[in-house]
Amino acid sequence: MQSTIILILSLLLIGAIIWWFFGNHEEQAVAATKDADHQTANIVVKGGYSPSTVVLKKGVSATLNFDMKDSTACLSHVVFDKLGVDRDLTKQAQTSIEIPTDQAGEIDFACGMNMFHGKVVVK
Repeated sequence: MQSTIILILSLLLIGAIIWWFFGNHEEQAVAATKDADHQTANIVVKGGYSPSTVVLKKGVSATLNFDMKDSTACLSHVVFDKLGVDRDLTKQAQTSIEIPTDQAGEIDFACGMNMFHGKVVVK
């Protein structure tokens, strides 16, 4: 009986791990707040990025504000490979990064260890 319970719990744990890493998780997308000539979006850094997807309008200057709420080493940096940006988020409570919006497309970002991801969609 004990081995059956251990087997069932092990299979449930394996299923949870597979779902966590390979499951189709819904992304939270938020449009930036727009003024006449500028748009901003706030991203909370706490166990990941919230929202993980930010939508920006093409041709309007944009700033992402990363609000640091998590002191783990992995999330201490945000990296935009496509833009060549690697910013330390621990130096201040909120770090602002200018995002180019001259071309439509997606710009991915990740933590310093590439474990947590997000993206910027320029439309």
